[in-house]
Amino acid sequence: MSPRAWAAFATMSILWGIPYLFIKVAVDDGVPPGFVAWARVLLAACVLLPLAWHARALGALRGRGRWLLAYAVIEISIPFPLIGFGETHVASSTAAIAIATVPLIASLLALRFAPGERLGGRRLVGMLLGFGGVAALVGIDVSGSSGELLGIAALVVAATGYACGPLIISRGLGGLDGRATMGVSLAMAAVVLTPLAALDPPTEVPPTGAIVAIVVLGIVCTAAAFVAFAELVRTAGPSRSVIITYVNPVIALALGVALLDEQPGAGALLGLLLILLGSWLSTDGRLPGPLERRLAGAER
Repeated sequence: MSPRAWAAFATMSILWGIPYLFIKVAVDDGVPPGFVAWARVLLAACVLLPLAWHARALGALRGRGRWLLAYAVIEISIPFPLIGFGETHVASSTAAIAIATVPLIASLLALRFAPGERLGGRRLVGMLLGFGGVAALVGIDVSGSSGELLGIAALVVAATGYACGPLIISRGLGGLDGRATMGVSLAMAAVVLTPLAALDPPTEVPPTGAIVAIVVLGIVCTAAAFVAFAELVRTAGPSRSVIITYVNPVIALALGVALLDEQPGAGALLGLLLILLGSWLSTDGRLPGPLERRLAGAER
């Protein structure tokens, strides 16, 4: 990975580690999950589209409408409300741990859709460990509550959408300006989410904390993050780009404990460790290139 790719990786690890905190703040303050998703997406589109228009980057999207719509629905319109819904039932740190299954799901998708992919022993062990982590999370921490089980199920569906997103970018949206691609995709997602937001709007003006959370979600965690994500996929490839989920849950866990007084149980901690280890193994257990070369040099 190039220095540019590493910069995008570091940026994404932070920008997609903090949304769970702000989503939790918004939904706990009474803002419906669908409305939170619609508001952050609309705000992000309003930021990115003028930037793309000013850069004259929108013209390059001609003929890419079906890919943009696919990305808007699968990566944004489905996962965003589901994450908010999940966080009405589970802690923000638990939500991040569930979303950490993205590399595992991406590995399964690669076996089906990527030519030449094989399920070797290391990858099989990784997948078993990773999904064993999900079982530990569900079986130890949340098995006593049907609401929490429903929340976890919604989060795993959201993780599946996230796993599909990089494949869509690499196949149909590669090499395009991130502001244009993400701006149009977010605008499409806002249209798709409008009926959901209209059917379940807030019953009163949200508290200041919820409004601030939605603004941060829209500008920082969506507009800035999606541009950085497009750059990460372009420079590092779709398979490596999902590895940001190794770092995201750790950041989300730390924020949940420090700022929301969340207390992850033994199942959450064990699940996190197994999911991260399984994800690493299921992506062939590869270390980033610069780190591999540094370790190789030290061994000599």
